[in-house]
Amino acid sequence: MVLRNPGIRVGILGGTFDPVHRGHLEIARRAMDEAALEQVIFIPAGQPRLKSGEPAATPGQRLEMLRLAVDGAAGFEVSDIELRRAGPTLTVETLGDIRRELGGGVELFFILGLDVLARFDQWIEPQRVVELARLLAVSRPGYSGFDWPGFYARNPYAVGRVDRLDSAAIDISASELRRRMAAGEPVSGLLPERVERYIWENGLYGC
Repeated sequence: MVLRNPGIRVGILGGTFDPVHRGHLEIARRAMDEAALEQVIFIPAGQPRLKSGEPAATPGQRLEMLRLAVDGAAGFEVSDIELRRAGPTLTVETLGDIRRELGGGVELFFILGLDVLARFDQWIEPQRVVELARLLAVSRPGYSGFDWPGFYARNPYAVGRVDRLDSAAIDISASELRRRMAAGEPVSGLLPERVERYIWENGLYGC
């Protein structure tokens, strides 16, 4: 992980990235623009605590796809910090490690979807999470009905620590991409070209 300048605003975008797709990259770009971030660090998850099932691709494959996807993109970086940790992935530990590595002069923004934010009170040490980083909540096109009063009633410590971000027009899930590839359906334009080539060359997702 390379810190280019002290005192910068850094976004953290975690996920299984199974596979990483253009929607992930557009969210990161929009976060950089709308939240004035100088850097976004993509972190592939090891063992997500609140997500059932194992990723279809191996940790090494998911990491390599991410590196291919962000190679040459200004301000984008990849960290394997969670893949190196044993046991379930805990955001509070990841943010703590990043804070220690980058120093106190960096302002962290943790990027997450509204569907994930709805379960925020189920996380380990959610109050500590919002102390370590502001939350940048992303909604999908057409998504409505998030219960903000209920969210703040369950998480009063999050008041003033959550910013909202509308997602890009690309609205597709990694699970839908895996289904399409397994069925031999086209995915052109939905994946970075180098990632799509890697998937076909390595026979991932039933290709």
